[in-house]
Amino acid sequence: MTTQLRNALLRGKRRPRNFGAGSPTNFRGDGYEFAELRQYVAGDDTRRIDWAATARAGTLQTRVVLEDVALTLAAIIDDSPSMQLGRARPLTAAATEAMTTWYEAALADDRCARITATGLVAPLGMRGFRSALACANARSTGVTLALPRAFDIARAALPRGAALLVVSDFFDLPDDADRMLGELGVLFDCTALFARDPWYDGLPLGGFVRLQDAETGAQRQFFIGRKQRAHYVKSVAQREELLSKRLGDSGWRTGLLHEDDGRQSLLQAFGLR
Repeated sequence: MTTQLRNALLRGKRRPRNFGAGSPTNFRGDGYEFAELRQYVAGDDTRRIDWAATARAGTLQTRVVLEDVALTLAAIIDDSPSMQLGRARPLTAAATEAMTTWYEAALADDRCARITATGLVAPLGMRGFRSALACANARSTGVTLALPRAFDIARAALPRGAALLVVSDFFDLPDDADRMLGELGVLFDCTALFARDPWYDGLPLGGFVRLQDAETGAQRQFFIGRKQRAHYVKSVAQREELLSKRLGDSGWRTGLLHEDDGRQSLLQAFGLR
């Protein structure tokens, strides 16, 4: 499955995007190491057509350079207190599974990066498995990652065309972040896995209860009856729908992070099983 995931990421890297002036541009550069010749496919940069090879083969042939077949895999994993919740285990456990699957797609020439609360992790001199392992094992103990800051780091530090995975419940995503989301969607191949509320299908509580805010620790007393439980389920579904639309409108690939299986959650976001 990681091979299929890698192929999907390569297709995302090659799809045309609009960088202004009304003209679409692919995430491809010039001056990289030659890798191979292959038959032209729709979407290839026409500047890469090898006319001598085309004359010999009788069909259009494209020069493939290392940049076309190598990826930069980057990840932002939300480790806020609300991601520590779950029915059977913390949502962060599923998020870690999704991140591990993401980095498993890295091959020998790929670069990996991770954005944590303490900054950018981009192992110098490492590629492929070693780079992926260093990023997957990166820790920022005692500090919580804020999405707006993480997005600023990504925009400033990642190369254009990088594949960026964000796993979060997106509770700290500002209401006015659409412009930032759109910029990231243009610069990178962005995938968002937003954590499904562990009690999306209904609160297990009833009567007067005291609840604690997972992020702030503040406590309040509520009454929870049948009406309140129904309203909660409706609100969770509406939030998922609106967040998916908001990210999708900004050019992001989206999916739900299920508490029980982070790996499958990521693959499902790419239409893989």
